[in-house]
Amino acid sequence: MRAVVLEGAGGPEVLTLRDVPDPEPGPGEVVVDVVAAGVNRADIMQRQGNYPPPPGASDIPGLECSGRIAALGPDVDGFAVGDEVCALLAGGGYAEKVAVPAGQVLPRPEGVSLVEAAALPEAVCTVWSNVFMLAGLQPRETLLVHGGASGIGTTAIQLATALGARVLATAGGPAKCAACRDLGADVAIDYREQDFVEVVRDATDSHGADVILDIVGGPYLDRNVSTLATEGRLVVIGMQGGRKGELDLGRLLVKRAAVIATGLRARPVAEKAAIVASVRENVWPLVADGHLRPVVDRVVPIDQVAEAHGVLDRGEQVGKVLLAVREE
Repeated sequence: MRAVVLEGAGGPEVLTLRDVPDPEPGPGEVVVDVVAAGVNRADIMQRQGNYPPPPGASDIPGLECSGRIAALGPDVDGFAVGDEVCALLAGGGYAEKVAVPAGQVLPRPEGVSLVEAAALPEAVCTVWSNVFMLAGLQPRETLLVHGGASGIGTTAIQLATALGARVLATAGGPAKCAACRDLGADVAIDYREQDFVEVVRDATDSHGADVILDIVGGPYLDRNVSTLATEGRLVVIGMQGGRKGELDLGRLLVKRAAVIATGLRARPVAEKAAIVASVRENVWPLVADGHLRPVVDRVVPIDQVAEAHGVLDRGEQVGKVLLAVREE
């Protein structure tokens, strides 16, 4: 099969399309003929040499895909060859075929094309597991989303709005802020021109954000804690701005607040399967009825994978960039 491999660490030029051996399904696994794959910030970090795959995972980039089941391994129930699906991966999505534990596979949701379905697994599982399963966002609470125009951000805005929360989002520039409002954000904050701490304080009558979903990391840590409401929950899922920040424990104690940092890729298969099952039960109906839709910025042929990475490097996209691997 054809797959994208990394010729060392560096810029998009290290991404090379090559022939590699086809995967074989192990016990509890399926093989998917990939139609499309999502391009994520984690793939950029892996390309740069800063985010190696977990032990046992494929070295091929790609944390989500869509396609059709081509083969079943032993002990797989609930799926059949030919089923149209999308899947959460630990790696291997930038390829014509990928083997994946069946517990990380979801049926293509109604109303979503097979290509568009590739935009869903990583973002939806990340948002659902962190904002709802872990931080416990409730109806009428306030969620602050950093990077509101990203794949994670566009998903978080829609999902929180659909479930009755108030959403504030940061984004870079007027066009991205407008996109956040169009998706349901009550307030969009241009972080290039505005101080999100002040905007959130004013927009919530000094209550603050009950939950913050952060992809920036260290430089935002102190300001995020300042922005939290009493009993607020800060969930850090990225470090785009840096690994280290200063934490005022006194302020955290006074607010009875929590700072949580999580990752999805390296979790055990059983934990991922539990998240995927919860997504199928709670989120897939919202996709089917149109309350949550994949936001696809563009679809790029897999032989132009370097250009797809360049789009993320330059921060041009709103929502997800997808790789088209084969005809739908």
